[in-house]
Amino acid sequence: QVLPNTPAINKTEEIRQWMDAVLDKMDHYKAEHHRYVKEAVNLLELALWKAKLGEKEETCAEGRAKKAKIDAESARREKRITCGADMVIKNVLPFLQLK
Repeated sequence: QVLPNTPAINKTEEIRQWMDAVLDKMDHYKAEHHRYVKEAVNLLELALWKAKLGEKEETCAEGRAKKAKIDAESARREKRITCGADMVIKNVLPFLQLK
């Protein structure tokens, strides 16, 4: 409540300072929101990948022999590419972004 006690000649400057402070806070919160959205997208991608890996483990547990470590790593990389995260994220991201 600075404005009622401010002389008329200084009110414009006080209002400008207050507006600048508000805009700075908004920029800070927008940047923080962007960081949270980025983290959420990363977690969503990892969750989808983990779900896809779980599907693979269920089919492999039915009786297949153990594969070489190199083959398992390539299968994990393939599942990360084919887990569908790009499509899901593309459709979820508009709900998380500021407009």
